[in-house]
Amino acid sequence: MDPSSEIILDTPYFRIYSDRRIDRLMGTETVPAGFDPSTGVTSKDVVIDSDAGLYVRLYLPLPDTVAAAASPPPNVNDSKTKLPVLVYFHGGGFVTQSAASPIYQRLLNALAARAGLLIVSVNYRLAPEHPLPAGYEDSFRALEWVAASGGDPWLSRHGDLRRVFLAGDSAGGNIVHNVAMMAAASGPRVEGAVLLHAGFGGKEPVHGEAPASVALMERLWGVVCPGATDGVDDPWVNPLAAVAPPRPSLRDMPCERVLVCGAELDSLLPRDRAYYEALAASGWGGTVEWFESKGQDHVFFLFKPDCGESVALIDRLVAFFAAN
Repeated sequence: MDPSSEIILDTPYFRIYSDRRIDRLMGTETVPAGFDPSTGVTSKDVVIDSDAGLYVRLYLPLPDTVAAAASPPPNVNDSKTKLPVLVYFHGGGFVTQSAASPIYQRLLNALAARAGLLIVSVNYRLAPEHPLPAGYEDSFRALEWVAASGGDPWLSRHGDLRRVFLAGDSAGGNIVHNVAMMAAASGPRVEGAVLLHAGFGGKEPVHGEAPASVALMERLWGVVCPGATDGVDDPWVNPLAAVAPPRPSLRDMPCERVLVCGAELDSLLPRDRAYYEALAASGWGGTVEWFESKGQDHVFFLFKPDCGESVALIDRLVAFFAAN
């Protein structure tokens, strides 16, 4: 057998070989931006760096009266309303999905309409073709682009840049933490952050964590971030690991409020709970909250948007973004 054809990581979502080739078994389907008559939200794509392939998909909700009419939108730039801005990072194990994936188009159309947010969904580069920290760098660059407010008229005319939030699911939840740490070191102000079923790891299991979950993250991390000197105890993937100054730690979290969300049946739940507890005990001066979806598995809300637990989760997010 050719050694390069050996599968080193096989999941229902992707398959990675020893020569770093990848078969993406899902997450490659895309949908165009545009007007969504069911929510009254308009989206468009804006390129930040064509050489790096970095772009964002912006979501702008229209007034309720226009959404109810389900008719083609007027010029969205006519609105005078300033909206909180949410910078969103998709999941997919750092290796699949995109800002144009149908599941994220559906989620963010609904969230923009329900919460009254101007959403910036980041299409960061994927591993293993672009190993981390490329995805972190792209994501932080997108946050800086938002804060500069000159990148696009939707942001400058409609975005309340005094109220910028971060959110992401799975690998995107991991990115939320790391972009926040980058902002703590040298970045724009962030009001709040939401980590949805965030992907963290570590060499030693935390309370309730299965050995198989530890091993899976170790194999994945070795592929997506091969330059990590401490393996899965690298602070990029293990926020509970000790960090040496001047690298920021949990107590340096730059925002005022954090919401950590977990799912009862998710193998990542123990890590997410440990992150919540560590942030609460870190000496950070903000407020951290925990929300757990009972009887549900990892990122269930992407695939079962109408179930009761998904509705309850979206309600909790709406309340978080509305609080001032």
